[in-house]
Amino acid sequence: MTLGHEKLDVYRLSIEYVAWVFEKAVNLNGVHRSARDQWLRASQSIPLNIAEGNGKTAKADRRRYFEIARGSALECAAIQDVLVVGKALADSESQTHKVELDRMAAMLSRLGGRGYCGNEDSIA
Repeated sequence: MTLGHEKLDVYRLSIEYVAWVFEKAVNLNGVHRSARDQWLRASQSIPLNIAEGNGKTAKADRRRYFEIARGSALECAAIQDVLVVGKALADSESQTHKVELDRMAAMLSRLGGRGYCGNEDSIA
């Protein structure tokens, strides 16, 4: 049996991202502990809010959950920046996964019916 949210590409992509975060978080201790904990929470928030939002029938409710998921994806990108400057994550690896986060944010914007600009050049 497959639930509705499991059919969404953005949900599957977010689950793959969470798996990568779990893999990386194992080695983050000491000074990076706070960023690790926030990263784990934010990454898990993406698929959890996608699932909950997809189950809502009211358009405003769906949009709200998809916007929360999008915000969590953007938060994960910022946490990756923190980990890069803290020398806990390679910039090249971070950039690869930021592309995934940007894709998720764009997909969630479409699902929620709102626009999302992935870069400053596209802001009017």
